[in-house]
Amino acid sequence: MSSTMRAFVLTGPGECSVQEVPAPAAVAGEVVVDVERAGVCGTDVEFFTGEMAYLHQGHSAYPMRLGHEWAGTVSAVGDGVDPAWLGRRVMGDTMLGDRTCRRCRRGHQHTCEHRQEVGIRGGRAGALAERLAVPAWSLHALPDSVDAVLGALVEPGGNALRAARAARAGAGDRALVLGPGTIGLLTAMFLRAAGAEVHLMGVDSLAFARGLGFTNTWTRDTLPDLPFDAVVDATGASGSPALAVDLVEPAGRVVYIGLSGRPSPLDSRALVLKDVTAVGVLSASPGLADTIAAYGDGVVDPRPLVAATVGLDRVGAVLAGERVAGAGPKVHIDPRR
Repeated sequence: MSSTMRAFVLTGPGECSVQEVPAPAAVAGEVVVDVERAGVCGTDVEFFTGEMAYLHQGHSAYPMRLGHEWAGTVSAVGDGVDPAWLGRRVMGDTMLGDRTCRRCRRGHQHTCEHRQEVGIRGGRAGALAERLAVPAWSLHALPDSVDAVLGALVEPGGNALRAARAARAGAGDRALVLGPGTIGLLTAMFLRAAGAEVHLMGVDSLAFARGLGFTNTWTRDTLPDLPFDAVVDATGASGSPALAVDLVEPAGRVVYIGLSGRPSPLDSRALVLKDVTAVGVLSASPGLADTIAAYGDGVVDPRPLVAATVGLDRVGAVLAGERVAGAGPKVHIDPRR
């Protein structure tokens, strides 16, 4: 195995290159994974533009290696790791808690104050590289029915699954998803699988959503006056949280999974007077295993969301906004190209 590898390195806002860097070693308790697919998401774009809050809060710093949606094969294991992991196809949790604090001990390692986040926070290098090192405890094995494309969609899918479950919308319920991006569409897929009548609202990508079988797609101007039992905000618009409360039925549920670049004004009196339950979703962590099962069983098939798969040399252009062939919102990277 080579002692170096190719990796995408972000050195500052808009400054990046593919570099030859030292390959990771499998230290005690960790494994090395040969990356087969990695997704690019909105968080990566925020690091590219320099807008990501972690940069200003001291949780992240340049230079950094992005990539937290990934799938690959374990190629090396460190001391104390079950050798049965060798050769297994896996994806992994993004959130790496310290496993000792109160939150971690209560099963909420994704909210650990001292957590690392793969490719995001605490200096933990990400998956936009030929190889990746992660703790063995963070791995999830992939069945044969979940290929590398699906494997790299488990992390966003876990977020969406949690959002759909938080909405508690099933047969006889009507749910509205704001924002037809990757997370919004995945959430809509899980809501549909749960039996809910699903509506989507956005400013673009509506034709693509209709092509996925979502016939109830609207803009703000065309949205019909219907009772929505649940509203999921999967946008990055600062006005959407308040809009979600305006649109939801009294005694309904609003779920917030999108993040705005600036504070979102929300009048809590609207929540109280409508007896609304509001839920925030930070991470895919508690939903990863069930997402793998849903993909493996064919309950949800998100593959159409991937517009294209490109090599590391195209990452910078993608982060800068270059559109690639294909109508889907997601771009995957194959570091082996």
